[in-house]
Amino acid sequence: MATKAISAKKQQELQTTYSNYKNTLQQLAQKIGDVEQEAEEHKLVLDTLEPLPGDRKCFRMINGVLVERTVKDVIPALRTNAEGLKKVLDDLVKQYKIKQDDLEKWKKKNNIQVVQS
Repeated sequence: MATKAISAKKQQELQTTYSNYKNTLQQLAQKIGDVEQEAEEHKLVLDTLEPLPGDRKCFRMINGVLVERTVKDVIPALRTNAEGLKKVLDDLVKQYKIKQDDLEKWKKKNNIQVVQS
């Protein structure tokens, strides 16, 4: 009886750990998707603004406030933001791969086989 209780408790711990890994991976994947979408929006805006004359006015949202600027003022800020997003995206992808590798190592260590229904 005690052996079954211990194995049931161990099984519950393994299930909880597995769920935590999967939740973390899902959250990272969601963040990656969000950052990719934002980076794509920056690229689209840059592609639209670059052929325009530098003195043409454009509008930019800063902290929820729409401000009037010129194209030559906005393009450098957009490039900086796009580069920052690329770095964040690279870091998130690295974190995802590390976490995925950790999950695989944990599954091998504990001899876990996942059956999908």
